[in-house]
Amino acid sequence: MHEAPVIMLGNFHLDLSVLLMLIVTSAIVFIFAIVATRNLSVENPGKLQNFMEWAVEFVLNIISSTMDLKKGKHFISLALTMIMFIFIGNMLGLPFQAVTDVKDINAATVFGKPIVSVVEAYEKAQVRHPDAHPHIEIAWFKSPTADLSVTMGLALVAFLVAHGLGLFRNTRGYLKHYFQPYPFFVPINIIETVSKLVTHGMRLFANIFAGEVLIATILKLTTFKVFGAIAAIPLLMVWQGFSIFIGAIQSFVFVILMMVYISQTIETHEEH
Repeated sequence: MHEAPVIMLGNFHLDLSVLLMLIVTSAIVFIFAIVATRNLSVENPGKLQNFMEWAVEFVLNIISSTMDLKKGKHFISLALTMIMFIFIGNMLGLPFQAVTDVKDINAATVFGKPIVSVVEAYEKAQVRHPDAHPHIEIAWFKSPTADLSVTMGLALVAFLVAHGLGLFRNTRGYLKHYFQPYPFFVPINIIETVSKLVTHGMRLFANIFAGEVLIATILKLTTFKVFGAIAAIPLLMVWQGFSIFIGAIQSFVFVILMMVYISQTIETHEEH
């Protein structure tokens, strides 16, 4: 596996590839939204406008399947932004990878700061093979959703929105939920709430990360010269096609779960 370009910023580890890909993903979503809504027309809508109208209708159907649309219409922007961001993020690691090769440990620096992940990998390689001159590969371009910190961050946003709305809009019903069916169920209900946050982020991360690991494994076949390349090409085409399907499904699943969690705090608890 390739190493991530991690540097120390104060006492924090900062993965530059994640930061780069978050910027790229956000820029693509922003530019696409601007271009798609720039020249709106009722009589002669363009292809991008038709696509955006379809996307909005799709998101409305997701929301209406989880809650009353009169309450859910306020979440159209949130759901649409989430599904676009996650889908584009899932796709970025599929077309190609940007990998650099470090042979000299002194050259493993960015902005004057050492890439600690590369230094550690280099030192471990030298311990195993003292006489060798290891070279470390750094992956700069990947799907941001293949990083656990990103998916957990997205899940945390959904978690805070859902429970913030429940606490402030439906305070009595929301708090009452934790004491049902009996008061001694409070610890279990709290564990259930926290587990939703964890599984929400882990599900997305595991699927996208596993897909990129398999792509990297298939690409390793090209090191076996002609026969490896011949075997790798069809496998890569099939898996990338399947990964597009998985990426689309995972963005849909993430958003629909987010809307379910929101509906549970603002609607379901009101009935208890």
